[in-house]
Amino acid sequence: MANEDSPFYNLSIEDNPVIEVSAQEQTLAQDLEQHMRHWNALPKDVDALEKARLMLDIAECHLGLDDKPQAHHWARPTVDTFVDREEWALAVDACDIVYNCEQEDALVALGNGIWLAVTFPIDPTVTVQMLHYIVDETPDDSDGAAVAAMLAHFIADSRAESKEHENLTFLTTQVIAQVAKRHRGIEDEATLKTWIAMYELDQVDKLLQKMALILDTITGGEWWYDRDAIRERLPVN
Repeated sequence: MANEDSPFYNLSIEDNPVIEVSAQEQTLAQDLEQHMRHWNALPKDVDALEKARLMLDIAECHLGLDDKPQAHHWARPTVDTFVDREEWALAVDACDIVYNCEQEDALVALGNGIWLAVTFPIDPTVTVQMLHYIVDETPDDSDGAAVAAMLAHFIADSRAESKEHENLTFLTTQVIAQVAKRHRGIEDEATLKTWIAMYELDQVDKLLQKMALILDTITGGEWWYDRDAIRERLPVN
């Protein structure tokens, strides 16, 4: 029986502060606990790819729980493993997580991820998302946003299929219109076409050249892999 002299005796439930935890956070916390049990049980000779996949799962949980330093700690090393194993989509996912951790190497991660996402035919939705990060990062009058928006549209149009193509190209078209409006105040279709032609945004080869310069700028020349070695492994066509 509670002591009537206790200062807590007359407190009702409503008097006690309650920390609300969303269902999503509860699920993430449970997933993280399960992943950590798996991690602690890994044999010493576990395959590096299996280990990296688990590390990425752990990083995703930490990021979802807004523990960005821990998410970065788990995600950053996996990039190297995924690139070594030519798991390009997973390498891009890892770069995406590192970017969203908002640590010192966030933009470096973004540049490294975009190069892989454009070079390899991974899920076009992911590539578009990575390119749209540049749109968000750059000032309104930056040409970089225009290049990223148009390249995202090209990727969506050339790689997506069926319903995904319709949805993704609709999105990228909307982003192009938004960039044109903030870049030069353009709101009508005729002027938009003129703007695209003036900046040579409809020429894919030049778009790729301009994007290469943008990526060198945002990474500061810090590349986490040997791009020349990767290019040598690419199919001739």
